[in-house]
Amino acid sequence: MTDRQRVLLIEDEPNIIEAIRFVLARDGWQVSTHGEGRGAVEAVRDRAPDVVILDVMLPDRSGYDILQDLKGDPDLRALPVLMLTARGQTKEREMALRLGADIFMVKPFSNAEMIEAVRDLARRPTETP
Repeated sequence: MTDRQRVLLIEDEPNIIEAIRFVLARDGWQVSTHGEGRGAVEAVRDRAPDVVILDVMLPDRSGYDILQDLKGDPDLRALPVLMLTARGQTKEREMALRLGADIFMVKPFSNAEMIEAVRDLARRPTETP
C-alpha cells in the first residue's frame, strides 16, 4: 500500500463518516470526505484519490448517477469504487455492478470488512484508458 493511500468518502451521514475515517486512518489511509451528491465528481478530480467509497443515497444526487459519471469519464473510469448502501436488495447490487462499481457493501458493515475491501481495491491494477 505504498503509493495508494488516499480514499475519498462520499457520504452524508456523520456517524458513518467518522466510523470509516477512524477505521481507515488507523490502517494508514488518508481519508477525505465529501458530504453531498452535488460536486462529487469535481471532488474526485480535485482530490485524486486511489479509492472512492460512494454512498448510494446522497442529498442532491444519487450515488448511481455519480458512479455513471465517473465510469463515463476517460480520466476517472479506472478509479476503483466501493458502493455503500443501507439497502441490500439484489436489484441494488446488480445496478451498482452494472454501472461499474467494483465492490458493493451493505450497511452495517464490520471494520474488518471495510479495511479488506479498500485494501483489495487499492491492490487492483488500474487499466489505462
